[in-house]
Amino acid sequence: MPKIAIIGTTSWGITLGVVLVNKGLQVRLWARTEPEAAKLKNAGLNPALSTITFPTQLSITSSLGEALADVKAVILAVPSQTMRRNIRLVADYLNESTLVVSAAKGLEVGSSKRMSQVIAEEIAPRFWPNICVLSGPNLSREILSDLPAATVVAAENEAIARVAQKLFSTPNLCVYINTDVIGVELGGALKNIIALGAGMADGLSYGDNAKAAFMTRGLTEITALGAALGANPLTFSGLAGLGDLIATCASPLSRNHYVGVELTKGRSLKEITDSMTGMAEGVSTTVAAWNLTRELGIEMPITEKIYQVLFEGVDPRQAAVELMSAEARHELVGRKWKLFSLFRHQRHS
Repeated sequence: MPKIAIIGTTSWGITLGVVLVNKGLQVRLWARTEPEAAKLKNAGLNPALSTITFPTQLSITSSLGEALADVKAVILAVPSQTMRRNIRLVADYLNESTLVVSAAKGLEVGSSKRMSQVIAEEIAPRFWPNICVLSGPNLSREILSDLPAATVVAAENEAIARVAQKLFSTPNLCVYINTDVIGVELGGALKNIIALGAGMADGLSYGDNAKAAFMTRGLTEITALGAALGANPLTFSGLAGLGDLIATCASPLSRNHYVGVELTKGRSLKEITDSMTGMAEGVSTTVAAWNLTRELGIEMPITEKIYQVLFEGVDPRQAAVELMSAEARHELVGRKWKLFSLFRHQRHS
């Protein structure tokens, strides 16, 4: 029976542990401290997720050596800002056959790097081919309730992606593969910024027309940055792009959507995030993406406005007015965007 280690007791880490245990796999969930491990064992599953309790087969340990002994795959389901610290702990336990899966959706503040890049910097180069990323419209509570869902796993080596596909596939979780690691990671990370704005739109009761327009323009902005960084633009029409965007912008289960709604009530960002039990990755991702736009000189008006609301005290209503009053041009045109040239190339080829 394959042994799987999950690093991170986040809601997503716990969910993946339950899914894999229910497949009959031997799963060890690593908690950072013994008190945390004991609390999880005694309390069962986080009630914020579901009333489902931990399966008895799901092992919880605070011993990293125990968690990683003879495992076939390591799944890192940690907040993006702790990925570097966690992969450093894991690095010495890897071997050439260990699958290394990033299940985090964010960019590292400071470097603005994707999670697979962070992982690659901290492990031996001979292990790089085993790095893959998991992303898609995957709300933990629905997956724990065994509702139908789909996701995508990406690796530069298609054979590795297929290994991960087999690992995660269940009757109610359809797993697709992709080799565009850049696009899959950026789709999963950047949609959280748009979800913050979608929450603001709902909090301000702007209606479905405005929200649909905002989401669509947000997806175009994501695609433009992705193309500039080497992603395949078509990836953003898939599960890790449009699919995840729809789920995160529309669902009340989305933490980022919740933060956006609460900001329209006059609450401070610190007050909102301090009251939450999980991480809203869109907050830190906004910082990293905003830094990228400045570094690359790319026009990303939505990201800029979300940044101003989060960190410069701009009122969401004012940000919305400024976005609406901006000069409307061709949908695929923006400073240093490649989308219009790609469109024209396709049109005339």
